[in-house]
Amino acid sequence: MTMESQPTPDHPVRRGRRTLAAAAASAVAAGALLVAPPAVADAVGADPWVSEVPGNPVPDVYRFTVPRAAVTEATGLGSGPVAVQGNFGPGKAWTDLNMGTSGSDLTATLGPLEPGLYYYQYAARPAADQDAVAFRNPAVPQEVTSKPTYATMFVPGAGAEWLDDVADGGELGMIQYGKGPKHTKEALVWTPPGYDADRAEQYPVLYLLQDEGQSYREWVELGRLGQIMDNLTLDGDAEPMVVVMGDAEAPGPAGVTKDLLPAVQRAFNVSHKGSGRAVAGIGSGGELALDAVVAKPRDFANVGSFSGGYDKPIPRGKAKQINDLTDVVRLYAGNVTDPAYDDTVALADRLTTAGVEFQPDGSDPETGGTWDTWQKNLHDFAGRIFQEVDDEGPSEGHLPFVQHELPPAGTTPAPWTDENGVVTFELGPELADANNITVWGNFGPAGSWPRTHMVQQDDGSWRLSLAVEGGSYYYKFVVDGVDRKDAGNPTKVLSEPTWSTFTVEGDSIRGRYTAEVPAESRGDVSVMSYPSTAGGGTQRSAYVWTPPDYDADRAEEYPVFYLQHGGGQTWTDWVEVGYVQRILDNHYLRGDIVPMVVVMANGNGVDFPTEITTRIVPAAEEQLNISSRADQRALAGLSMGSGHTLSTLWAHPGEFGYIGAMSAFGAPPATADVEAINEGTRLLRVYSGDTQDFTYGATLQLIAAMEDRGVNHEFAPIVPGPHSWDVWQKSLIDFLPRLFTEDAVD
Repeated sequence: MTMESQPTPDHPVRRGRRTLAAAAASAVAAGALLVAPPAVADAVGADPWVSEVPGNPVPDVYRFTVPRAAVTEATGLGSGPVAVQGNFGPGKAWTDLNMGTSGSDLTATLGPLEPGLYYYQYAARPAADQDAVAFRNPAVPQEVTSKPTYATMFVPGAGAEWLDDVADGGELGMIQYGKGPKHTKEALVWTPPGYDADRAEQYPVLYLLQDEGQSYREWVELGRLGQIMDNLTLDGDAEPMVVVMGDAEAPGPAGVTKDLLPAVQRAFNVSHKGSGRAVAGIGSGGELALDAVVAKPRDFANVGSFSGGYDKPIPRGKAKQINDLTDVVRLYAGNVTDPAYDDTVALADRLTTAGVEFQPDGSDPETGGTWDTWQKNLHDFAGRIFQEVDDEGPSEGHLPFVQHELPPAGTTPAPWTDENGVVTFELGPELADANNITVWGNFGPAGSWPRTHMVQQDDGSWRLSLAVEGGSYYYKFVVDGVDRKDAGNPTKVLSEPTWSTFTVEGDSIRGRYTAEVPAESRGDVSVMSYPSTAGGGTQRSAYVWTPPDYDADRAEEYPVFYLQHGGGQTWTDWVEVGYVQRILDNHYLRGDIVPMVVVMANGNGVDFPTEITTRIVPAAEEQLNISSRADQRALAGLSMGSGHTLSTLWAHPGEFGYIGAMSAFGAPPATADVEAINEGTRLLRVYSGDTQDFTYGATLQLIAAMEDRGVNHEFAPIVPGPHSWDVWQKSLIDFLPRLFTEDAVD
């Protein structure tokens, strides 16, 4: 079984100051050679082309800055698109973030990044339909042995403490083994803090094997093995042990048991008994680990398979020996995007059928076949071996191993989403001759727009599966540089014909508020026509949301909220892309908002203060049971719509009691009647993304101008993210409960 994993690197690490002098002397005496590991860096990342964005109100937002001249020097390409490629996508999927031009540099900004390890490379593409040329900053030492163009960065923080550097941790060295110069191999060896080569009690030892296409060094370079083992050991969560990262390219288990084990036992104070040994590996390395245990159950008391399979027979007699002689047989896999997921499910079935007692860790719902998954696998496995553990069940939140099947292509609306939030995009074999197809959508951190490559199938079709958190999404295909709508997705976006949309339920804010409510609890979305000032007797349209129990004849008129779109958009976008109807439905079902009517009109190409006051409002009041009182009217908009909203406030103070401005700009003019604005406005609340939002600076100028003029306002906490629907939806979710109520909203 061959498993293709996501690309992955590991940030260089600090090591403790203790040396392996005693072990080295022992190794030399035994004919093995122990040498120092490669130099490692102390910083979050060694690449000076990457820096945290200074002055950003949100931490862990990073900017990549590459001189165009450096691209030419590294690739020979003087022009063409350049991207940062890395595990920045949903579920740490490998994805592209296109860079833009800034003077003589190319830049891209991304974040906030969740704490953890990121690995990336730069890639220049001669043309959209040609292969990219990867490179790294040539001023930075190579970090990943098997992937020379990779660089890494570690983002510290909550949840990643177990991956962080530790003072006075263990030591890392290298041992050579094998018979004769022509057969010499290398292995990395980690010894625990306080390792004593003369200790009376021999140390237990864990042997780790890499997958096909990987280097054994990746356990340190990408797996952060040193940090994981340092933290486990010093926290008392793992028995002090020696960890050996052997070269799994040797055919069969003999390369481990006949060559590596004796060399390690000669060089280090480790157990010579199976009860003091463990073996685990990724993919083909996991198969080799299982092979070794099946061949000689006495050699290892603990075995772990990380994203691996096993297709050889296990006789009943062997199964009994394994059960009698092993303490832990544990299977791990990522989510269904892990290329080895089905192999792991089949392995679990094979062990069950053979009668082998094993522990399924279950499917990790967060990540697939990546080093992010295998880091967690190692952490769990190392904390279970050579000691008593009460809980033998799956890790918290993990899902059972069940066969995953996609519906036949074209039989369901695209994309297909399973119950765990894994979304699968497909394109048919009619594009078999395409060179490069990506899905370009708002799947990146804080709603940014990376491009994730689809994988061509054997029949020429294309497929991509991503595990995304709950929320609403918009995307399009890019086929050799040409935008293409997903013809299998029935959704449409009037202002962007190549976009399609979908939603995923989940526990995130956007996941909760963009989920469909029961049919009987939904408001109604209708279309209202009105005569526009655009001229020529133009009739324009507006979407109208009315609450589920809307009564056109109710004696008490409903408050009304006029909600505006941004530039390049139109009256349909809040419904088609923003899913405002679901946000309203969820708020109303929860009892968070008062019954109201929401009108979303067309703000393009008109003098908006005149349009809203003389055309949109009168038409709405004529056709709907809504109030004409200022304290029962609200007006808000995003980007251009915020400019429309504020210009209406300056020109017509007191006409709308509640004002919201998202990604806002537009200072009060000198003629603005500040006293009337303050007197007639119950709430003026401003929202913005962070520095990735290109109106961020203008928003700060607006706030400063209002403070200078004495305009009463609230500046909401910054919403992490760029100029995007992710920011605007979260802003609206916050704004709605504040309308038409005297009660303060925290």
